[in-house]
Amino acid sequence: MKKLLTIAVLLFSLNVLAQEKIEVTESDYSNSSVEMADQMRADGKIYVLVGIIAIIFVGIAVYVVSTDRRISKLEKNLPS
Repeated sequence: MKKLLTIAVLLFSLNVLAQEKIEVTESDYSNSSVEMADQMRADGKIYVLVGIIAIIFVGIAVYVVSTDRRISKLEKNLPS
């Protein structure tokens, strides 16, 4: 009974989250400009966005490297 209830809830939630289908036209394929990026570049905000993404990437890289070093120290201390 519990499995059936779980399946029913899962199917209901998938139906609720489904998106409506939007027809793709020929003009969608020929559109090569991104208006938001062009506007951000014109305002100079695109560089702020790139800077924030770079800071986040560097932060994640530092975290991964420091975690790797800690794990390496712990592995050396384990008796073999």
